Amino acid sequence: MGAKELIIEGKTALGIELGSTRIKGVLIDYQGNVLAVGIHDWENSFIDNIWTYSLAEIHAGVRDCYNSLRKIVEETYGVTLKKIGSIGVSAMMHGYMALDKEGRQIAPFQTWRNTNTQQAADELTELFDFNIPLRWTVAHLYQRILDGEKHVEKLDYVSTLSGYIHWKLTGERVIGVGDAAGMFPIDSDTIDYDAGMKEKFDDLIRPYGYSWKLEDIFPKVLAAGENAGYLTEEGAAFLDETGNLESGIMMCPPEGDAGTGMTATNSVAPRTGNVSAGTSTFAMIVLEKQLSKVYREIDMVTTPTGFPCAMSHANNGTSDLNAWIGIFGEFAKLMGMEASPGDLFQKLYTKSLEGDLDCGGLLAYGYYSGENITMLNEGRLAFLRTAESKFNLANFMKVNLYTSLGAVKMGLDILMDDEKVKVEKIMGHGGFFKTKGVGQRYLAAAVGAPVTVMDTASEGGAWGIALLAAYLADKKDGEKLEDFLDNRIFKELSGETIEPAKEEIDGFDAFMDHYKAGLEIEKSAIEHMKW
Repeated sequence: MGAKELIIEGKTALGIELGSTRIKGVLIDYQGNVLAVGIHDWENSFIDNIWTYSLAEIHAGVRDCYNSLRKIVEETYGVTLKKIGSIGVSAMMHGYMALDKEGRQIAPFQTWRNTNTQQAADELTELFDFNIPLRWTVAHLYQRILDGEKHVEKLDYVSTLSGYIHWKLTGERVIGVGDAAGMFPIDSDTIDYDAGMKEKFDDLIRPYGYSWKLEDIFPKVLAAGENAGYLTEEGAAFLDETGNLESGIMMCPPEGDAGTGMTATNSVAPRTGNVSAGTSTFAMIVLEKQLSKVYREIDMVTTPTGFPCAMSHANNGTSDLNAWIGIFGEFAKLMGMEASPGDLFQKLYTKSLEGDLDCGGLLAYGYYSGENITMLNEGRLAFLRTAESKFNLANFMKVNLYTSLGAVKMGLDILMDDEKVKVEKIMGHGGFFKTKGVGQRYLAAAVGAPVTVMDTASEGGAWGIALLAAYLADKKDGEKLEDFLDNRIFKELSGETIEPAKEEIDGFDAFMDHYKAGLEIEKSAIEHMKW
């Protein structure tokens, strides 16, 4: 069948991912080939000291993304999109979406970027003897309890953003195990919330007298390949304003962007790893066994099928780098030159390759928000140099690219150096790698290991959740996710691998020495820059 016939017959899978700066929809066939892409750009807001998106923005963004994709299908293939074999929804992980029994939002949506949960995260980490990061849903929930917020007594459903959208489309209160692992610790043997820790949490909050327990308000955990419900008539109308999309479409478990990143890079088996670099930057290493002890810098999560996975998650990635690209765009316009964003990224990223291996002594921090790995609850944006630093365009671009990997590198060093974790391959994906051979080279220097970027890397997590939807719709009996990816998706796909040179590793290490030493400057900026 050709693409047009596959779309007409509904032998397709649709993935929609709500990222930090973009909502993206990808329609694929069951071999992973991209048939159409839809886009909606957006930005979070900082309101009352909370990083958030309004419900109206969320709803409108999802609809606009689907509408964009629908129009592409009509223009490209001359057909109306009515049938889809399966659909999956993913989103930025963690955070806090709270609803009452009528399904009304009763507290602002808090994204992963918020670091206003220090007390809760500390107390829960001690209680569970398990690292609870600031952005995890249970940390947000417990902090709301500690702060005495009145909405907590009315809670009926608490989920992540992906779980919320899935509920809007299906009416099902479920979540994929990978995203669930950003809500509460997971037992990989049972593919469910850890029973012992769940009991400890219920005991902890019993004195508050709420009518609910954790299992009453958290979604049910599902693994990849399990049916997570069907698109309802209301869900179809919510998604497609034209009314052409048919209800009854099977849906896979909603996932977080970490799980979709693993899927999109075929990094779901032990000894594989991937680095997703964009607005936030995180490295995922699938483990053969649990870590020897608790590290506050390392999150323990899972793959979409429940394998234990160590995550080094940096809240801050390329946001400040993107802002600098915007400044260069303004300058180009001022000078009467036409320069598209794509051209600016391509030329400026490539220019960085001419820079000194240690960035010429320049230093930058793109801390839009607090950073868990470096134990800072707030962020300040900083660019620093001495009179002796080599200040030129190449070094300026290189240091802003390097610093996008700075915090995540500190977490990876714990895994590689302290825990001796073995990794046979590391895959890169996300916007950081879109300019060929630049971000990939810098990541190879940072991890001291070969890094592969597939030709599909720019499709990112939206393609990953589409693959999980395709796995649900077209898997064979007993076919594991890793086999489905190996044998049916990635078998014919090509990619490029870059091996790090010793001098590049040494250069990145020199930059990291500056990065760690300069954290005291960042702390001082947080203390003194209050305007």
